[in-house]
Amino acid sequence: MAKHSGMKLITGTVLLGLALLVVTLPAQPPPQFIPRLDDSRILYYGAGNHDLVSELQHRLEAGTAHLDYNEKWGYLESVLKELKIPLSSQTLVFSKTSLQLSRISPEHPRALYFSDEVYVGMVRGGLLEFVVVDREKGAVFYVMEQKKTPSPKIIRKNEECLSCHFTVNTMRIPGFLTRSVYPSGTGEPIMEAGAYLTDHRSPLSQRWGGWYVTGTHGAARHLGNSIASGRKIDSERGANITDLKKFINPAQYPVPSSDIVALMVLNHQVQMHNLITRLSYEARLGRPEFPATVEATVRYLLFADEARLSERTAGTSPFRAEFEKMGPTDSQGRSLRQFDLESRLFRYPCSFLIYSEAVDALPPEAKDPLFMRLWEVLSGKDQSPAYKSLTPQDRRAILEILIATKPSLPPYFRQAL
Repeated sequence: MAKHSGMKLITGTVLLGLALLVVTLPAQPPPQFIPRLDDSRILYYGAGNHDLVSELQHRLEAGTAHLDYNEKWGYLESVLKELKIPLSSQTLVFSKTSLQLSRISPEHPRALYFSDEVYVGMVRGGLLEFVVVDREKGAVFYVMEQKKTPSPKIIRKNEECLSCHFTVNTMRIPGFLTRSVYPSGTGEPIMEAGAYLTDHRSPLSQRWGGWYVTGTHGAARHLGNSIASGRKIDSERGANITDLKKFINPAQYPVPSSDIVALMVLNHQVQMHNLITRLSYEARLGRPEFPATVEATVRYLLFADEARLSERTAGTSPFRAEFEKMGPTDSQGRSLRQFDLESRLFRYPCSFLIYSEAVDALPPEAKDPLFMRLWEVLSGKDQSPAYKSLTPQDRRAILEILIATKPSLPPYFRQAL
């Protein structure tokens, strides 16, 4: 296996060698098996990637795509347009937890943008960073220099990135993670204070340390928008912030927000990607722990262990409206992208990533048991306590939406109605 030199990308990872406490999340036993990435059934380092960033580079080389450069943000806006990533997805992280840590501080946070499959990071004056979902390999990493040139190039950088993105924290596959740290006044994570892995199972009280957060959330408190003193953060100071002007100059970024709803979607989808990839790897490698991974994937897909919201939550950007418009919708106008934001993230608790190319590309050994377990829960055949958060109304609505919007569902789904 190739050696890794320690590049960290995109989603709030921490520096190699920091002994940070990581809180274990429910229903996710740490996988023990570490796959060989050069295994002939995986070929992670091989050519022939199936991802949107490599496709963009191919189009640039063929002359069918062009990137425009501007003095404020380099190629960023043009890249986001080509990759169909909305500016409203912008979130800002000010902890020094990236390759470009010397450029990051509470005054100059790193901006992150994302779609269902691609994450782009920008530090002013530095590189553009990419992490993208390959339907077979998992997370694949790229960078691009922010220098005006007739032929901008996006370069794959997996070897340098996997030191943090191929660990127990990413389910021992090339994956994604979001972390919440206790940041010092310079943005350095306070090592002795520890850190949290965050996804939709994390209570708000553990989320977004080292991030800026714009939006309202009532009496609930999070760790964002504040500097830590040891393991203490003034969560009142960072609560219900709708304007970042007292922290940064928003004009330095394409949009003035770090939207709380975008952050919640980001937290959800990174772990969903990891579970799908882990499932694919285990099926291809014939691993005995595979049934447990199927169950963990279904539980996460259906938000069975979601940390509930105590009050109405609202963002400060067009992200919610733009995300909901993406659909697909059924004949009643219902969609898995519709938000709740009163007591939970989504109105219909089933991940929109069920529509992803990575799910469709799962080998039959993985896809068949995954959809059978999904059907057992949604049809009501499975009434186990693990899925008690799903009401009969939830199950039926999700089932109806899936039947109407996902043509590749197994035929037995329609028999449940």
